[in-house]
Amino acid sequence: MTRASLPLDPILLESFVTVAQCRSFTVASSRLGLSQSTVSQHIRRLEHRLGRILFVRDTHSVLLTEDGNAMVRLATAVLESNTRLMSHFNGVARRVRLRLGISEDFAMSRLAGVLTRFREAEPFADVELTVGLSEQLYQAYNSGDLDVIFAKRKNGDDRGTIAWRGRLIWIASSSFAWNGEGAIPLVLYSPPSMTRTIAIESLDRAGLSWRVGCSSGSLSGLRAALAARLGVAAFAECLIPDGLSALDRRFNLPALPDTEFVALGPGKSNPIANRMIQTLLSETGRLMTGG
Repeated sequence: MTRASLPLDPILLESFVTVAQCRSFTVASSRLGLSQSTVSQHIRRLEHRLGRILFVRDTHSVLLTEDGNAMVRLATAVLESNTRLMSHFNGVARRVRLRLGISEDFAMSRLAGVLTRFREAEPFADVELTVGLSEQLYQAYNSGDLDVIFAKRKNGDDRGTIAWRGRLIWIASSSFAWNGEGAIPLVLYSPPSMTRTIAIESLDRAGLSWRVGCSSGSLSGLRAALAARLGVAAFAECLIPDGLSALDRRFNLPALPDTEFVALGPGKSNPIANRMIQTLLSETGRLMTGG
């Protein structure tokens, strides 16, 4: 490689652009934190490398030559490209990924708030989001596919931090009708589903017959089926979807047990996961207080 084809030192380019902007070696050297003689040396070395005069200077002023004006544009572009390159790789090096699993019930009501607050607290964390049924989230967490889950507590599993404990109730469309004769039509999540199991077991213990009016793997499917009056569903009282309401007591369906929502993560070894858990707990606190 010949001397003429060697890349220019970015330090020389930075000194040149700073002098061009300030129109003063004294001001430029102060801005760069260098001595004036060092900045002058940088300009001489750059002019020598290029074989061009970049500045016309006297005791009163520093003016760019025609070549100097052209050099400002080119040198600025080089320095900006270098800054973008370093910013990209510094940012990549700092970014972390969090694999988050959220219960369908919660995702439709408060997930946006959780993600907004988490992004504000951890701007260099990327979230890989899974929304699903609690049973499925536990399976993914136990197999190592998720870092944090927020779900209904699994029966017999005492792991995690309780976000809230609340009632499950029967819900339906306000225009749902059932005369109490024959099997009660249910709108259920597809198995495996904790809420599905609770609803069926509660009706069985009460000696009531039931049938599956509709089953779906998603909350949007359940909402559509309930809005179409295909049946009733068991749901957390504080998470009732818009357009649906608690079932009137005249239907005489059995009371449902309380349920717990928990946040479960890897422990103190993962500060990003802990931040997400704290955000989830804070957001559910707002939910319970109406905030």
